[in-house]
Amino acid sequence: MNIRDIELFRHLSTSLHFGRTSLECNITPSGLTRTIQRLENEVGQPLFFRNNRSVSLTPAGLAFKEYCEETLSRWTDFRNTLKNDTVLRGELSLYCSVTAILSILPQIFGRFRKTHPQVMIHVQTGDAAKALNKLQTREVDIAIAALPDHQPEGLEFLELVQTPLLFILPRFFPEIIAYRHGEIDWEKTPVILPSEGLSRIRGEKWFADKGVDPYIYSQVSGNEAIIAMVSMGCGVGIVPRLVLEKSTLKSEVEILDISPYLKPFTVGACTIAKNRRNPVVQSFWNIVEQEMTRNLQDPL
Repeated sequence: MNIRDIELFRHLSTSLHFGRTSLECNITPSGLTRTIQRLENEVGQPLFFRNNRSVSLTPAGLAFKEYCEETLSRWTDFRNTLKNDTVLRGELSLYCSVTAILSILPQIFGRFRKTHPQVMIHVQTGDAAKALNKLQTREVDIAIAALPDHQPEGLEFLELVQTPLLFILPRFFPEIIAYRHGEIDWEKTPVILPSEGLSRIRGEKWFADKGVDPYIYSQVSGNEAIIAMVSMGCGVGIVPRLVLEKSTLKSEVEILDISPYLKPFTVGACTIAKNRRNPVVQSFWNIVEQEMTRNLQDPL
């Protein structure tokens, strides 16, 4: 077996979805299947239970996953020991939303590049709701994400900013909101929710606490898409203020002043604890900590 095979197995062992792993790891489904079959032949036992509906790890697969995690960690440590100069080199992979690139990371990236110009930074952007999954499948070293209500074991988190979670409505289509006895009738007012992630969880909890079964018009991937749909008059949406402030469509929507307020987001840098043994990851982590300290000392 080789490192690439081990990386593919690790991703699949977390995603438990052949289609998702083949897409996100840039390998054909047939190529991924052959890789897993080859590993199973070498191990001598099936690594996955699989049928038409689900994929899960066998006992051998669970043991092999631990072996793969340790092997990849030691491989990274070994490569780092081969560097015989004092200049930090290597690669850093990071996942974040476009909003984070525009609002959170410029100063951090600037300081890191100035301090470690020989390190290559690879950035993936996409739906913020996918950030922690990207990290847990080891596709990236660091993710910029909202801290979940229950922090996963083995995850380390540095807070960068807090941002309110808002209800927004279309500015030019106020009639989209239905009222009953002077209150919003959520059973008739179309609501656009995120398809997954913390915004979805907190939105559903908000409605549940009010004892409301909302009229969900659409479930959308990505905050920017929610803002776009709201601006076109499709319904009321839920988005973080940080995203709204950077949106080119912010003049097309309005904030709905409603109580109780949704629980705000705490956004920060996340990594797996073991990743910090990598000098590149630790150096980036140090700069994030320094930036946090500077912001506390000089909030303006």
